[in-house]
Amino acid sequence: MDISSLKQQFTAELAAAASEAELRALRDKYLARKGGLVSALLKHVASAPADVRPALGRQANELKQHIDAQVGERLAEASARRPAADAVDVTLPGRDPLIGHRHPLTLLRDRIESFFLRQGFLIVEGPELEDDYHNFEALNMPAEHPARDMQDTLYLASPVTSATGTPATLLRTHTSGMQVRYMERYPPPVRLIAPGRVYRRDNLDLTHTPMFTQVEGLVVGDDVTLADLKGTLVAFAHDLFGPDRGTRFRPSFFPYTEPSAELDITCASCGGSGCAMCKQTGWVEVLGSGMVHPAVFEAVGYDPERYTGFAFGVGIERLALLKWGVEDIRLFYENDLRFLEQFPL
Repeated sequence: MDISSLKQQFTAELAAAASEAELRALRDKYLARKGGLVSALLKHVASAPADVRPALGRQANELKQHIDAQVGERLAEASARRPAADAVDVTLPGRDPLIGHRHPLTLLRDRIESFFLRQGFLIVEGPELEDDYHNFEALNMPAEHPARDMQDTLYLASPVTSATGTPATLLRTHTSGMQVRYMERYPPPVRLIAPGRVYRRDNLDLTHTPMFTQVEGLVVGDDVTLADLKGTLVAFAHDLFGPDRGTRFRPSFFPYTEPSAELDITCASCGGSGCAMCKQTGWVEVLGSGMVHPAVFEAVGYDPERYTGFAFGVGIERLALLKWGVEDIRLFYENDLRFLEQFPL
């Protein structure tokens, strides 16, 4: 192939090259020391007749310079169009910013509080460090009462009671103490919930933890009846678990309520037919409740002959296990984002 034809061939292939890789491959095709078309042409010039050798050599070198210049110019243009390594490509779709996610127990607490606020309840909070009187005695659990053993109390000192003149200090085992404190300050009517952390001497396992969150409620007034208790708690259960869930009240015992009852809902796993989750009963326990014991009213100065009321208490962690089908309560405290981010905002 003569020099003129080789130049025309290069011009056509240069016009067809679109990427930097194609341009470099084209330069190698013509200018590589081994196998390059121009390099082979220069070797051919060395063996040409002496009278034409200078002209051929000059034309071959001019072609080499032309190819090198043309490819270099195209590579420079391609490099100028390529964005820098740290440049922002404004044509790419935007990325959602990483934002914080509220803890599932916080989400559930907010939903519980929202329901009771709509029912006209007041939200009160109080100290986690409590005295024996407000945690036990005012709730009809005097010293040596067997119900105290059910609480697995964490005392900060030896459990000396106010009967000896020195009140004991403890980590509260329930938020019922706030009900007593509120009633000591304000006359009826009373309609409140008291959410907050509580502490008991429990081993950490699938369903227990030494620190958990409770919501306790109290309603006091004229002619408050058991029907009011049932209507409020059934509405709460349907709001949280759905209107199709069955409910029932089962007799129970709590020292600060009489009569007392536990609220059950139909098991979500079997629909009430019976399975291992509900121990073949078709029901799972949700919360404890009852009509306020007259002894509690006497402790806070309310007239038990005039006023009646109901109280209830529920663990938020237990509600979370039931609502979302979580089998291990420890997952809520291990801070595994793969678990925590599954719950809706």
